[in-house]
Amino acid sequence: MSSSLAAEVPWPPSVEDFYLPPIVAGTDPWFTKVTLLVWVAVAALIIFFLVTYRDPKLVPTKRQWIAESIYGFVRNSVAKDLIGHDGVRFAPYLTTLFCFVLLTNLFGIVPGIQLSPNSHIAFPAVLAVISWALFNYIGIRQHGFAKYMKNSLVPPAPWFILPILIPIEFMSTFIFRPFTLAVRLFANMFAGHMILLVFTLGGFVMLNSNAWLAPVSVLSWLMAIALTFLEAMVIVLQAYVFTVLTASYVQGALAEEH
Repeated sequence: MSSSLAAEVPWPPSVEDFYLPPIVAGTDPWFTKVTLLVWVAVAALIIFFLVTYRDPKLVPTKRQWIAESIYGFVRNSVAKDLIGHDGVRFAPYLTTLFCFVLLTNLFGIVPGIQLSPNSHIAFPAVLAVISWALFNYIGIRQHGFAKYMKNSLVPPAPWFILPILIPIEFMSTFIFRPFTLAVRLFANMFAGHMILLVFTLGGFVMLNSNAWLAPVSVLSWLMAIALTFLEAMVIVLQAYVFTVLTASYVQGALAEEH
């Protein structure tokens, strides 16, 4: 590969591709494309739901039908199914969580953007901490601190096994839950972005490096397109999984027994 081509095409893709420069040179380094995308997602969701329900119709418009379908799906298929009747009061948060994760994930396959904020561990970590704080707060409020800790840490098992099980339950409930919740989302978005980078940039590298590899570059781009459709399925699935796991943790916090 020539030096000029090497300067044009960053190959191979690396973790450095996720550390973007500030949007405006010389400004604070935190205001990058990723930060802007989070703001855009928040603004888009607020505007969409405010505009949709500003003047609701008895016969819903297309936009109102979309909003009601999303809320109805999360309320009935996630909140009620997992938490029970009490799940209705958590439906607004779960719907907001689902929509935000879904939209920020979708940025990863939008032409011209092609980067999900969730491919940075900080954003899934914040969402996981919020869900962690929610289910612990709900559990303590429902049962009181002492009973909640007992329900969470002391399983129905013989007393002589409890010294082993209690530390395991503590790590599982209070440490590993937010960690795995964040890492699962982050790893899928990170890996998806890297794979699309490999096949997309690989096509350009082969096209410019050797005439014999030009036909193979087309195959690389076709793979990138096919993997984009696969990534779209992963994007929706990960938003659903994140929401379902949060609902299941809330259900566990409300349960009377372990």
